[in-house]
Parts: sequence; C-alpha cells; structure tokens
Amino acid sequence: MRIPHILQEEFWSLFFGVHGMTETEALRRMPSQRRSRERVERILEAASCEIAEKGSDAIRMGAVAHRAGVPIGSLYQYFPDKSAIIRTLAERANEACRGCIIEALSSPRTIDELCAAYAALISEYLEIFRADPLVRDIRYATLADKSLRDIEIAECWILGDLLADAVLRIRPDLDRENLRHRTFTIMALAEAAMRLAVSLPEVEGTALVETYTEMAMGELRRL
Repeated sequence: MRIPHILQEEFWSLFFGVHGMTETEALRRMPSQRRSRERVERILEAASCEIAEKGSDAIRMGAVAHRAGVPIGSLYQYFPDKSAIIRTLAERANEACRGCIIEALSSPRTIDELCAAYAALISEYLEIFRADPLVRDIRYATLADKSLRDIEIAECWILGDLLADAVLRIRPDLDRENLRHRTFTIMALAEAAMRLAVSLPEVEGTALVETYTEMAMGELRRL
C-alpha cells in the first residue's frame, strides 16, 4: 500500500486551488468576472502574508488592502471585516486538508493499513503545522471566534464521516451511527492535539502527538 506523502507545497497547491461554494458564506459577494476573482485572490494572498507575519489579531483591513494593491473600498466590497477573510482562509484550509485525507484513506483494505495511513497523516500534518505560521494562526483563531468554531465542528463531522467510510469498507458489519460518533471524536481530538503540540517544546509536542496517535489507532483496532 502506498501511504501518500503530504508535502507542504502540495497542501498549499490545494489551498490556493480551492474555490468552493462555502466561500459564499464568508465573502460579501462571489465575483463572477475573472478580473474580480483575481482581485479576491490577491486580497487573500495578502491577508495570508499579514497573518503569517503578525498574527490574525494584529492584521488590519487597510494593511491588507495596501499589500494587495487594491482600494480599501474594493476590499470591503468582498469582505465586510477581517473575520470574513479569516473564515474564507479557514474554509480553504479545511478543503485542502480534506482532499489530502480523502486520498490517504481511499486505499486501505485492512485495519493495519488504515492505522498506518492515519498515523502517516497525523505525522505529516504536525510538520505542516510546525512549518507554517499561517496554518497555526488560522487554527488558533477558531478558539476565539464562534463562527469559526462552528466551521471546525462541522468539518470534524465531515472528516469523521470520511474515516467512518474507510472503516466500513473494512468492517461493513458495524453500525454507522455509532461508528460516526467515535470517528468524529478521533478527528476532533486530532485537531486539539495539533494545536497543543505546536504550543509546546518540539520534543514534548512530538511525544503528545505520538500518544494521541497510539490512542487513536487503539480505538480503530477495537472497532
């Protein structure tokens, strides 16, 4: 079995290639013209740089507009406030992660293979979290913004369903409703473990994620 290698470049390639319908919830209006879409992309790239350098709490709409080379009025045409920008970036990050997870969980045909694929995913994502301040800051921003917390919870249900589908491919006799609550918990705890790990010294953070991974694989094997 091939366990996908999720490079940071691959993650960001997916991230900047995402233009999902969920963005309409964060954008004031979805642009239809190519020039307008390109302007939105410049705004999001500028915001990404600002967040990476200063953190989401410190970014200002004026600084984003200046960096993107757009009038402040144009910025507000698309994003009513900085929370809307962060929500759009969070939704893109979720979709990019989801694409990688779908690929990783599509091939396992035994519990051992599924555990190996899941462990590889967790290890790769820890490195992405550590390597990129934008990913870290977007994840931490969810703690302070209720709308972002709601997005994260909904995403954990989606990812839990993906994991449940992978388990049911191996164990079709299991009850789906019972299973999906357990796989939701596995995915939600993964997110919490990542956030905590990157706030600790590297050795302690790695040990924490390894402990979580062992617990998650133990739960998968007990299904």
